[in-house]
Amino acid sequence: MANVERRVDVAIVGAGIVGLAHGLAAAKQGKRVVVFERNLQCVGASIRNFGMVWPIGQPGGTLLDRALRSRKIWLELSAAAGFHANPCGSLHLAYRPDELAVLEEFIAERQQYTNTVALLAAAAVNQKSRAVRTEGLLGALWSDTEVIVDPREAIRKLPNYLSRTYGVEFHFGTVVTDIASPYLLADGKRWQAEQIFVCSGADFETLYPELYRDSSITKVKLQMMRTTPQPDGFSIGVPLCGGLTLTHYAAFANCPSLAALKARIEQETPYFPQWGIHVMVSQNALGELVIGDSHEYGDNPDPFNRAHLNQYILDYLKSFFQAPSLDMAATWHGVYAKLPGKTELVLCPETGVTIINALSGAGMTLSFGLAEEVVAAISGEAVVAAA
Repeated sequence: MANVERRVDVAIVGAGIVGLAHGLAAAKQGKRVVVFERNLQCVGASIRNFGMVWPIGQPGGTLLDRALRSRKIWLELSAAAGFHANPCGSLHLAYRPDELAVLEEFIAERQQYTNTVALLAAAAVNQKSRAVRTEGLLGALWSDTEVIVDPREAIRKLPNYLSRTYGVEFHFGTVVTDIASPYLLADGKRWQAEQIFVCSGADFETLYPELYRDSSITKVKLQMMRTTPQPDGFSIGVPLCGGLTLTHYAAFANCPSLAALKARIEQETPYFPQWGIHVMVSQNALGELVIGDSHEYGDNPDPFNRAHLNQYILDYLKSFFQAPSLDMAATWHGVYAKLPGKTELVLCPETGVTIINALSGAGMTLSFGLAEEVVAAISGEAVVAAA
């Protein structure tokens, strides 16, 4: 390596949400932090998502606590960094008896941890959202912990906030090609750091290929859509989910009625589990609806979107949702890393280097809380619980 360009306390590879969260956690401890991002701006999974901070999807205990700490930080950052965050809550809708049974079981279990959930009768649902189709509605799970941001806005504004508030230094368009702690090589320049956090998604594959190969990580491709702004300021009120979503999130995994629900879906509509489809809709501050999604698993996801999957999603959406317009402004796919059976991958390949990856599609929900835990563990400090 060349002569040392600079010495810092913490160097972070990747300016997506995981990297930004670790930059914030380290900067709060007074560390001198530098962040390297290979792209000129964040273009990966951190902006290709719903923008949902989604504690309701996390099982009670450690992960729920982590999600609630992240929620608190998101709301603090929204006020400080000047991006929109809507602490609106969420609704999971039940139109079939097996869906309602899962909701009732979930609420009984979740109330051991928090009083933020309730079962609403069909008549009360329209007070939360006028976009819900009430024909055949049996009830809904109401949760007040969910927050909606526009990831395109938030991920763009957070680096400026971290720079002016904590002096975090960002180098966009700068590729890290080698790490040999305490040194790293970024665009041919040698840096020295006491701690290096690798939060770079696919860059982990190139920086530590053997670890990547042995980690059992897989990639997940999801397809999503975004409408034009709704006319006349129409608001859906809260993000909405159908019964399929109960089969997706780990929070519902221990509900006794879930097996029967999955069996019924497999029999009636086998293409939903085949393509990992569950259907949610949220609305950002611009009035746009964000709709999705599907899940395809593999080491090399097909780069081409499948039109019939978007149609499956839209057809199911219309079974519980109504809005003035579903005119599409954009469709896209995102790819994130997943470690089957685990919620994140945290590795220390050498002294002073920590790899954080594979938050399994919950980066917006868990990153800030996880970063506090990782940074606190290294420094020997305790993590403060969310109020």
